[in-house]
Amino acid sequence: MAFRQPVDLQAINAGARGSMIEHLGIVITEAGDDWLRGSMPVDARTRQPYGLLHGGASVVLAETLGSTAGGLCVDPAREAVVGLEINANHLRAARDGMVIGTARALHVGRSTQVWEIRIENQAGKPVCISRLTLAVIPAA
Repeated sequence: MAFRQPVDLQAINAGARGSMIEHLGIVITEAGDDWLRGSMPVDARTRQPYGLLHGGASVVLAETLGSTAGGLCVDPAREAVVGLEINANHLRAARDGMVIGTARALHVGRSTQVWEIRIENQAGKPVCISRLTLAVIPAA
C-alpha cells in the first residue's frame, strides 16, 4: 500500500489551524510511502491533573495520524474517511518532552481501513498502542 496522493506536510499542518490538533500542539513531521509520523508535546495542554500525559490526548494524536494517513489513501474528489472505532492501550507514563506517533496501515480496503498507531517517548519506548478503524465514505 502506498499513499495515492503526494504528502505535503506543510499543507497538512496548515489545514489543522484553529482545531484541536493545533491547540494540543500536534505536528505532522514525516511521511514514508505507507506511514505517517507526528509529534505532540507533553505539557499543560496534554497532561492530566496528576502530571502524566492524558490518555485522551494520546487518542487524539492516534486518531489524527490514522485519519490523516487514511485520507491520503483515497481520491479526495470522490471519497473521504471518518473514524468508526478507536482503542488505545496505555503502556508507559510520559511526564514531559514530546511523544512521537507513527501510523501504519493494517488494512486499506474499498469501504474500511484499519490503522495501527504506535506512540513512543523520545527514548523510543512505547507509551501507547492504538488501533483505528475508518470508514471510506462518498465525499461531500
